[in-house]
Amino acid sequence: MEDLKEHTRELESGTAPEEPASAILLKAKGALKTLREIMIGLTVHEMSLEVRKEKGHLNHLFMLIVFGDMVGMPILPPYYSMRLLPYIVPSINRWKRSLLRQRDLTDLANFDI
Repeated sequence: MEDLKEHTRELESGTAPEEPASAILLKAKGALKTLREIMIGLTVHEMSLEVRKEKGHLNHLFMLIVFGDMVGMPILPPYYSMRLLPYIVPSINRWKRSLLRQRDLTDLANFDI
C-alpha cells in the first residue's frame, strides 16, 4: 500500500520513477533482435528461398527416378522402389499432385490451329 502511495506522489510531483536496468536491457535485446532479423532478410532471405526451391526440384527428381512407374516411366527395378516405399509413403500424394500441376510451354500457348 505504501508503494502505491509513493508512486502516486511521484506522478503528482512530475518526477517519474526510473526504469530498472533489466527493463532497459530487455528493450535493447529486442531492438538488436529486430535489427538482426532485418539484416538477415536483406542478405540471406532470397538465397534461402532459392535453396528451398532447388530442394523441391531435387526431391521431385528423386521421386520420379524411384517411383516413375506410378506415372508410366519405369527407371529403377521394383525391388529398390519397394525397399524405399516405407520412407516415401507420406509424400507420394503431394508428389503426384505437384507432378500433375506442372505446366509446359506448350500448355501455356493454347492456340487453335
